[in-house]
Amino acid sequence: MSGRKEERERLREERLAAQRATQSSDRLRQFLGYGVAGLIVIAMVVGLVVVITGGGGDETGVDSEGNPFPELAFINDEVGAVPEDIELDGRNGTPPPEVENAVLEESADLASCELDLDLPDEGNTHLDDEDVPKVEYKTDPPTSGDHYAGNETGSGALADGAYLSYPPVGRFLHSMEHGRVTIHYSPELPEEDQLALKGLFEESPSGVILMPNPEMQSDVAVAAWTQLATCDSYEGAATLDLIRTFRDTYLGQGPEFFPLSV
Repeated sequence: MSGRKEERERLREERLAAQRATQSSDRLRQFLGYGVAGLIVIAMVVGLVVVITGGGGDETGVDSEGNPFPELAFINDEVGAVPEDIELDGRNGTPPPEVENAVLEESADLASCELDLDLPDEGNTHLDDEDVPKVEYKTDPPTSGDHYAGNETGSGALADGAYLSYPPVGRFLHSMEHGRVTIHYSPELPEEDQLALKGLFEESPSGVILMPNPEMQSDVAVAAWTQLATCDSYEGAATLDLIRTFRDTYLGQGPEFFPLSV
């Protein structure tokens, strides 16, 4: 009798042990399920925060108050200054077409633009007035001459970037002295054409400044220190080819070296 009783007790202990093992496994799967669910919730919350904080602007690249995001304007304030009252261009540009002509003189002819190369150097005296109102420049837009210098980054030269308002001449001339290329366009140029120029700027923004210029006679111009190309009208891909070729030819060719990397 005692032998059968011991056998029943042994079988009972085995069943209890099996039940405990099953319950422990179920609890482990439950805890793992809670953990996975928690990770999913965290990921959803993080994604929502990214959307709210990073995607608050619309396709025009502006924040909730309508101000362009500086990062979308490719402003490099490590090599120059941005005046407080100058508006940045945060619009998304139109990607440019492939280059069709990369020979400077030929691209100028195809775009019906005038090249004025190796112009006389009009000087580079540093002045303390960023608007340099008493300086008369001999080219339109200016390609050299006395200009502003201050205590800001880059001695007050204008930072590389795209702008929606016309910066002080004294600042962007100082940038050209540092080897920058400036792209100018008439504020009356259609929005579609402005965005094409912005797209070209975005293609290679290092050392380049894009701006509307209400003071020049041409529709489009591209300038470097003592080098100039002016276009009476914007001719689409042909004008973009000229600007690209001019940029690639004269970028970094100013009388003073200053880093071009962004």
